Amino acid sequence: MLLLGIDVGTSSIKVSVVDAQSQQAIASAQYPEDTENKVISVRAGYAEQDPDMWWEHTQLAIAKVLQHRAVRPEEITAIGIAYQMHGLVVIDEERNPLRNSIIWCDSRAVDLGEEAFQHIGNKKSLDRLLNSPGNFTAAKWAWVKQNEPAVYKKAYKIMLPGDFIALKLTGDATTSISALSEGVFWDFRSNSLSTDIMEYFGFDEGVFPELRPLFGEHGFLQSSVARKLNLKPGIPVTYKSGDQPNNALSLNVLRPGEVAATAGTSGVIFAVSDQLISDKESRINTFAHVNYTKEDIRTGVLLCINGTGILNSWVKQNMGQGLGYDEINKIAQSVPPGSEGLSILPFGNGAERIFNNRIIGSHFLNLDFNHHHRAHVFRAAQEGIAFAFRYGLDILRENGMNPSVIRAGIANMFQSELFTQIFANVTNTPVELYNNDGSIGAALGAGIGNHTFASPDEAFEKMKVHSTIVPQTDHPYEEFYSTWRELLLEKFMQIKK
Repeated sequence: MLLLGIDVGTSSIKVSVVDAQSQQAIASAQYPEDTENKVISVRAGYAEQDPDMWWEHTQLAIAKVLQHRAVRPEEITAIGIAYQMHGLVVIDEERNPLRNSIIWCDSRAVDLGEEAFQHIGNKKSLDRLLNSPGNFTAAKWAWVKQNEPAVYKKAYKIMLPGDFIALKLTGDATTSISALSEGVFWDFRSNSLSTDIMEYFGFDEGVFPELRPLFGEHGFLQSSVARKLNLKPGIPVTYKSGDQPNNALSLNVLRPGEVAATAGTSGVIFAVSDQLISDKESRINTFAHVNYTKEDIRTGVLLCINGTGILNSWVKQNMGQGLGYDEINKIAQSVPPGSEGLSILPFGNGAERIFNNRIIGSHFLNLDFNHHHRAHVFRAAQEGIAFAFRYGLDILRENGMNPSVIRAGIANMFQSELFTQIFANVTNTPVELYNNDGSIGAALGAGIGNHTFASPDEAFEKMKVHSTIVPQTDHPYEEFYSTWRELLLEKFMQIKK
């Protein structure tokens, strides 16, 4: 019995086929392989992608994975989908996108979200929504209403990126409590769509897809699509989740106190709680986890830093032409900790929640043209990203989340031994690494959703730790972090003025 998982990322679409018995991936593919999906930015602070591009690349990635000789397409019994969170997809009655998706790192709706926060009331918003509307999907939809009335009027449904891919597969538009909460449409006290959000923005509830359990049936593969993909018609889509809750699932982070991390384009620490937690300044955000129910609360307290792996990618593209990441990491190791005074603030990818949705920008500080060279930049970039994680983790700690260990998949920046060790040292927290990723998690989620596994615990009973990286006892990073933090706060205060 095989399970198909699709991960709709910002840079690419990844697909894995998992054998349910072994709980291991037997084949994986992604599209594109050697480049990254385009982010359209017509002006500073804007970030969009074409939903039809996601669908095209999903089909190409599935075609590639089905070419693997270990995969028998006729044995695929369920499909699961993970996706980049907070994006807005607007479709018409013919199920076609009316505009590009306004994706997670787009900053255009910050002011609208802040105005809603003040109107509804900070205390009420944090109590019922657990977040400020900030720059989430609700505020993006309000921007469309205000600036693109023709699109707003013609809209049949609004949805998240994963909902759109499921729609293309099945023809059905569905959503879940977790998805509505990540858009900041969900009232955790009434356990329903937020009347405060609906009334303040003047939204019509009819644009929301049908509410379904996250682990459950979200439609069946259409015959026409099945023929095109060389799959059986009628395969159910039985799981849909945002990428960060899904990453936590893939690492079996489901119980209160457990913590997961990712360091892809953005960086996230995701801590599970059995409480309705909110940060007084909404610097971290709380959403319904994949296993949330009204009766058994499981929330994901999410620290997000937009500018992490995207900085490492930018450095590679602009200063490491022709080099692979392994070569860059090796060159970075030739420089001592602290990068001989060079500090980098990685916040160059839109408004940052940990700074109250302000745009900080990336900064290279104390750069000496006569001494520093690209090796210093390679190392300072990884150190700056780790320092940003520490800054955010301290906010999580202020809110009662104190992880004794952080789990991560061996993917993106956690493939770098250098970065992972710096991360452990700077956060003073051991890191457990696993050979799982988002597409594998989505496949296992599908197995939970169609009852191949009796419970999430059963789906991960064969998962083993690949390695554990513990903080070194003699590292100098506390001093370097303090210096970096002072530089950061100096820039932040300038921006606040």
